[in-house]
Amino acid sequence: MTIALDHHTPQTFVDPYAADPAKTAWPAAATGQDTDHPLPPPNPSERLSILIHPRDQHRLALHAALTAAGIPPRPEDRDAIDQLSALPSSINTTLQRWLHHTA
Repeated sequence: MTIALDHHTPQTFVDPYAADPAKTAWPAAATGQDTDHPLPPPNPSERLSILIHPRDQHRLALHAALTAAGIPPRPEDRDAIDQLSALPSSINTTLQRWLHHTA
């Protein structure tokens, strides 16, 4: 038993990556104008004098170390990171060192 699929549209090949370069090209940069505006350096006198709890520092450092190692934390990893952040600073430093060496 065979089932014939009857399509009344012509079979054509469509390249999804084909694009008209004239329509997708970036506009030319204006000559003679400096359009790059880097941020000014931070002013130390404007810093906030808020201390971050060590557990929060550990949590942020673990997030950064995991991301730098190519292991971005997922939402379901939050509990594990919170538990690891509660460990002493020496253990947290060791975890970060391990992750740094994997990158």
